[in-house]
Amino acid sequence: MELTERKQKILRAVVDLYISTAEPVGSKTVSALPDMSFSSATIRNEMAELTTLGFLEQPHTSAGRIPSAAGYRFYIDRLMNDYRLSVDETQSLSQEMELRLAQFDKALNQVGKLISKVTNLPAYAMTARRQRASVRRFELLQADEKSFILVVMLTDESVHNKLIKLPLHVTQQDLKLLSAVLNASLTELTSDEVTPELIDRVTRSAGEAASLVPVVVDFVTHVLDERQRGEVYVTGQTRLLGQPEYRDLSKAQEVLGALDEDTISNLPAKLDPNSPMQILVGPENVAQELKDTSVVVTRFDIGDGMQGMIGVVGPQRMDYALITARLSYFAEGLGRMFGKPELPDAKEKTEE
Repeated sequence: MELTERKQKILRAVVDLYISTAEPVGSKTVSALPDMSFSSATIRNEMAELTTLGFLEQPHTSAGRIPSAAGYRFYIDRLMNDYRLSVDETQSLSQEMELRLAQFDKALNQVGKLISKVTNLPAYAMTARRQRASVRRFELLQADEKSFILVVMLTDESVHNKLIKLPLHVTQQDLKLLSAVLNASLTELTSDEVTPELIDRVTRSAGEAASLVPVVVDFVTHVLDERQRGEVYVTGQTRLLGQPEYRDLSKAQEVLGALDEDTISNLPAKLDPNSPMQILVGPENVAQELKDTSVVVTRFDIGDGMQGMIGVVGPQRMDYALITARLSYFAEGLGRMFGKPELPDAKEKTEE
């Protein structure tokens, strides 16, 4: 939706004021800004129209306006000014990074704590595979008359196996049929693509081995999800309690209950793989409990098909420009520290 320049200027002012004060913004407050040349009455009318359009909300009849999720989204996409880190900030952040990131196996946890400290918000750090793995091939090997070994070879070259007990009536021929059905139907698929409808079709095609299909699918989806998940660290959850939006303990408890490793590990599925920095506002989030929050996330390469992800969770009122600037700075530094070094001959060819 296109807004007039005047509406955009007023919307930016309301968002900036609400970010800094956490209080509903009135037309008189906006009109008092040095760069605002419109009358209080004009601003009041424009704010009323922005409310009708869904960009602002009015918490109480006599109160000022606050941004809606749509208002924050428009602000982030169209109105937000870049935040430039000062020399002192970059030096301070660099010193903290060098001090805390001495060892890779402890780095993610330390990064999360550091980001939470400098943003005063809950933070997370995680690793994830750049491309989701899928099954390349199934092999079913009969171990004895009462069991068989399920072997799953993935597209990332890893191999996983499980010993499974056989129903008495399943024969070697039945296992061959099941193996053929699995290789024809469940290869080259991610766990999200293994739908109930697909499982039902596989089950109907498996003959006497149909009862084994749920066991096979459970193991495969577990393996694929584990390969994708990597390490997840969440820290600083209680920092939310210092935000005005979460003085209501019941509201805070709902959000805090959703800030765990399982919820955060679902983030990659919600993100655009081609965008290094993303902001999920309100209902765009991964969990219903986070519908009134925003999530800011950025990524960096760590080599071997893996990527790191760092981010924060906080009120929709957060200072997006500042947060994105600081996360970008961390991501660039982490990418340099952990990214795979360029091969010497490749570098020489580039220089030629």
